[in-house]
Amino acid sequence: MSTSAVVRENIGILTDKLTVKVSKEEYFPSFEKKLKEYSKTANIPGFRKGMVPAGMIKKMYGPSIFNDEVLRAVERKLYTYLNEEKPDIFAQPLPLEQDINNLDLNNPADYDFGFEIGLKPGFELPVLAKETLTHHVVNVTDEMVTEEINRMQIKGGKMTEPETIDNEENVLNVLFSESDKDGNIVDGGISKENSVLLKYMTSKMQKSLMGKKAGESMVFQLNKTFEGDKLDMMLQDLGLDKTDKDAASKYFSMNIVKLGLIEKRELNEEFFNEVYPGKGIKTEEELRATLKEEIEKYWSAQSKNQLHDQLYHLLLDHTSITFPENFLKRWLQTGGDKPKTAEQAEAEFPTFSSQLKWTLISDKIIIDNKLEVSEDDLKAHMKEEVMRYFGQMGMGEDMSWLDSYIDRMMKDEKQVDATYRRLVTQKLFDFLEGQVKKKEKTVTTEELVAMQHNHSH
Repeated sequence: MSTSAVVRENIGILTDKLTVKVSKEEYFPSFEKKLKEYSKTANIPGFRKGMVPAGMIKKMYGPSIFNDEVLRAVERKLYTYLNEEKPDIFAQPLPLEQDINNLDLNNPADYDFGFEIGLKPGFELPVLAKETLTHHVVNVTDEMVTEEINRMQIKGGKMTEPETIDNEENVLNVLFSESDKDGNIVDGGISKENSVLLKYMTSKMQKSLMGKKAGESMVFQLNKTFEGDKLDMMLQDLGLDKTDKDAASKYFSMNIVKLGLIEKRELNEEFFNEVYPGKGIKTEEELRATLKEEIEKYWSAQSKNQLHDQLYHLLLDHTSITFPENFLKRWLQTGGDKPKTAEQAEAEFPTFSSQLKWTLISDKIIIDNKLEVSEDDLKAHMKEEVMRYFGQMGMGEDMSWLDSYIDRMMKDEKQVDATYRRLVTQKLFDFLEGQVKKKEKTVTTEELVAMQHNHSH
C-alpha cells in the first residue's frame, strides 16, 4: 500500500502532524460488504432472520458501520506508514480534533484525518571518564559488633520485673495524663499508656527516677524529660505536633504502672545456634567474626547504592534533553488507565519527564554498550533467590525439584520482567561504575544514612 497519502509536517518542538488521506475506494467496498453481512444475521423482532429490508438495516446500523470502516481504513494507512517510515516516536500518535459526525454514508467522500506524533530527541551524554566520584566507605569497628551482639542478647532475653528502678535499661510501663505543673489532671486532656526505656530520658530525669517503684507517680515537662528525636517520638506517641513549641512544654503526670528489665541472653552455643542456625558457631570470637562480615557486607552494599545514586544524578543533571512537552502532556491525559485533566497532567509532568529522561539515558547506554541479560542470567538469578529463600527454611539436601520450579517461574511474564529489569539495572550501574574515577572517603554510618535520606529514588 502506498504511504504517499500520508502527509507529514512539523507543528512544534519535536512534534509533527501526520495527515492521513483516505479515498472512498479504500473504505466503501468493505462498508457495503459489512452491511450485507448484517442483513443476513440481524435479529429484529417482527422479521425472519435474513429477511429484514436493506433500507431498514442501513438506517439502523449504517452510520456506525460506515464510521467503523472509515476509521479502520485510516488506522490501516497510518500504521502502514509508521512501519515503513519508522519515525522514532514516543507512545502512539494522538488523533487531532476531528468531527466524526461529518461522515455521511449517503455522500461518501475522501477524508483527511490529522494525528500528532511526539519525536524522541537526540542528546549527548557527559564524558564519564573525566568524572571523579567519592566512594563513601564505612569502617566496621569492634564497638559496632559489640553493640549488635548486645541488641541480639536483649532481643532474645527474658523480661523480669524488678522492685525498683535501678538501671538505665529499665522498661517503664507508665500512664501519662496531661496535667498542670502541680499535677492536677486537665479535664479532657491527653491520657495514654506507654512503654519507655529509662535511658531515653534526660540524665537529670533518670537520676530523679532511681529507686522509684510501681504505683508511684511524678509530674514532668515533656521537653525537660526527652530531647531530640526521643522528644519527637514521644510527641508523636501522644498525638501532638512535633513542630508545635507549646506542645513540647506541656506538663504530664506520670504514673508508673509496672517495671521491667530484660535479662540479657548468655553468650553460649544455644544462643549462637538460635541467631545463626546451622552455622556451627561455638565461641564468642566466631560469633564476632561472622557478625563483622555480615555488617561489612551490609554497609558495603549501602556504599555502593550511594555511589550509584551519584552516577544517577551525574547523568540526569548533566544531560540536556528537549522533550515535545505539549504532546507528552496530551498523552498523559489520555494514555493511562484513567483519563486525567489538563491540570493533573501539568502537575505530574515534572516527575514524569524526569523518569522519561532517565529511561532515555539508560536505554541509550544499555543499547550502545550491548548490556544484555540472557535467559541463562535470568535462570541463574532466580535459582539463587529460590536457594536463599528455601535455604533459610532448612529444606534439606534434595533439590531435584528446583529446575522444574525455575522453568515454571520462567513462564510467568511479570516475574521474568521484574527479574530482567533488576539484572539489567545492575549491569548498567556496574558498567557506569567502571567508567568513572573514584576516591575513597571514610564516613560514619549516620553520615551515610543521611546521604541516602537526602536522595531516595
